[in-house]
Amino acid sequence: MTELGYASALGLGLAGAGHCLGMCGGIAAALSLGGSGSPTITLAYHAGRISSYTLLGGALGYAAGSIDIAAWTVGLRYLAGFMLVGMGLYIADWWRGMALLERAGARLWRPVQRLSSRWLPVRHWPQGFALGLCWGLMPCGLIYSSLAWAATAQHAPTSALMMFLFGLGTLPAMLATSLGAQGLQAFLKKRGLKLLIAVLLVVSGAWTLYITAAHSGHSSHGGATSSQPMEDHSHMHH
Repeated sequence: MTELGYASALGLGLAGAGHCLGMCGGIAAALSLGGSGSPTITLAYHAGRISSYTLLGGALGYAAGSIDIAAWTVGLRYLAGFMLVGMGLYIADWWRGMALLERAGARLWRPVQRLSSRWLPVRHWPQGFALGLCWGLMPCGLIYSSLAWAATAQHAPTSALMMFLFGLGTLPAMLATSLGAQGLQAFLKKRGLKLLIAVLLVVSGAWTLYITAAHSGHSSHGGATSSQPMEDHSHMHH
């Protein structure tokens, strides 16, 4: 996994600011209103939310890496490229296919939502942290697609780090909501910023697909000796 992959994970979170504000902004704002919240509770909520992303990423990376089959690895690398392209198009509002993941996740979210309601209203920081852990499972196409992409690293620590960076990327928008920083919210919602990151994601995905296809072709003609260069050039592995 190169710096490009980690930067893409961070960029995903930043580019999804508008989406994050729509999906999670309400609860983030509620934690700091009405005297029931505090900076400690707000930070605990966001810590729980990012911890949820990180743990899920690590678990999926471990599961994906437990299958040691060449065709599976190549397939995951293709998936990584397509996911990057798809997320770039989704961020730019050029293609809404990722929204299908949100509808699919709605069933998973219902029991989690009932569980999380036990901690409302939030009065203590452990409740805020627990609520954040639950919120990481909400039906959000950006989260689900990022998790699927992170899993293609096939390495638990790498996948976990990718999702941690994704969570950090969402933090400015969410903290801006919690703290009422209207100027920062407006900046993060700028169309130009979203388009810039979206284009970078599409380019990164296209490059991943090209590298995977090129080395897959070499592997099919050159036998086992060409498998090592593929690992060296793919940004989905150490």
